[in-house]
Amino acid sequence: MKKTRMIQKVLAAAGIIFIAGSIVFLSEAAMRETSEGSTGDSCDVTPLMNEAFFPALLQAVDGAKNEIFITMYSFKTGVHPASYPDRLLEHLARAVKRGVHVKVILEGAGERQNDLSRQNFKTKELLEKRGVKVYLDSPKRTTHVKLIVVDQRLVFVGSHNLTPSALKHNNEVSILIEKPDLAQNIRNYMLTIIEEAK
Repeated sequence: MKKTRMIQKVLAAAGIIFIAGSIVFLSEAAMRETSEGSTGDSCDVTPLMNEAFFPALLQAVDGAKNEIFITMYSFKTGVHPASYPDRLLEHLARAVKRGVHVKVILEGAGERQNDLSRQNFKTKELLEKRGVKVYLDSPKRTTHVKLIVVDQRLVFVGSHNLTPSALKHNNEVSILIEKPDLAQNIRNYMLTIIEEAK
């Protein structure tokens, strides 16, 4: 039991370091391209601290025309209709009704015995009832990323899980990047997670 908790703490610390590094890397790359006047796709970068993430995400979901692709370590719905994740669930359902393809990849943790697995399985069921295609990652690997790609144009990346605490109470930081070629690369990465889970 102690060994399991120690491994979980090490994985969580490694995930935080990875997220921070990813944010810095993507921000610097995006800023460099913008300042150098790249002839490729233009790039807008918006930092989203704490509660600023949720309204930006809802705006992107509501404006989606073709596809929303989410990969999330923790997505906690079924808490209360007014909770931020449950509100997002309904916005995703409306997007499906508009004809938007919504796909979600969740950390499965390989078993239903722990809290994260039970929570993500519950969210999977609620999403699927609303027409969202949901995948669980391979039990051989932990998917700790928090990524959202909208219309292969917008990328949200950072520390925000889709939980009430992360979206409303915690100190969190994510960035929104508008850059189609980056969005396509991130989307392709998400597809590899789905393939690995088969």
